Amino acid sequence: MKIPAPCPLCGAPLTDRYYTTAKPENYFRCPDCTLIHLDPSGRLSLPEERARYDLHRNDSGDEGYVQFLRRLADPMIESIRPGARGLDFGCGPAPVLSDLLTSAGFPCAAYDPLFCPDVSLLSRRYDFVTCSEVVEHVHEPALLFPLLQRLLMPGGVLGVMTRFYGDDSGFATWWYRRDPTHVCFYAEPTMRWIADHYGWSVSFPRSDVALFRSPG
Repeated sequence: MKIPAPCPLCGAPLTDRYYTTAKPENYFRCPDCTLIHLDPSGRLSLPEERARYDLHRNDSGDEGYVQFLRRLADPMIESIRPGARGLDFGCGPAPVLSDLLTSAGFPCAAYDPLFCPDVSLLSRRYDFVTCSEVVEHVHEPALLFPLLQRLLMPGGVLGVMTRFYGDDSGFATWWYRRDPTHVCFYAEPTMRWIADHYGWSVSFPRSDVALFRSPG
């Protein structure tokens, strides 16, 4: 059997499949950080991925989507100082979350590598950074989280929202897994590993939401 690539978050060696679909697609769970990831051979190409994102119809006129984003926005607002400035990393085609935070008195820029690719935003530092429904798409989280760390001011807050996986029995039929653009899956222990690794504290104010705070 071909030896899988190391864990894309912590680099631990992997040997045992966690789940295999009928296609087949192979998923591996890391014994160290508990991340579950799809083997790279099962990923979409970049054009295929972009085509999927172009189907999204998330905008400020969709009240259901706005309420969904408030699951991250509201605890973020409660955790940052008045007038704090931030960045929504991975905003997608519409900067709805950054607009919510800006209108609440927390100026927030928006960056997305496909839809808002202003790389100058990545050379600055912020009081807070949000990542809503982003980390599950990222192929190399070991490169993402150091970047997010560099974007944060000392004492800054990073808010991450993604669906956390549950017990083993539900993974095969989990709707979140079946989105072909979702390649990495996190749970609370994964988020705690991330916090320990980067020297952050972490709290879980809502289901599927992790708030990290950098020291300082």
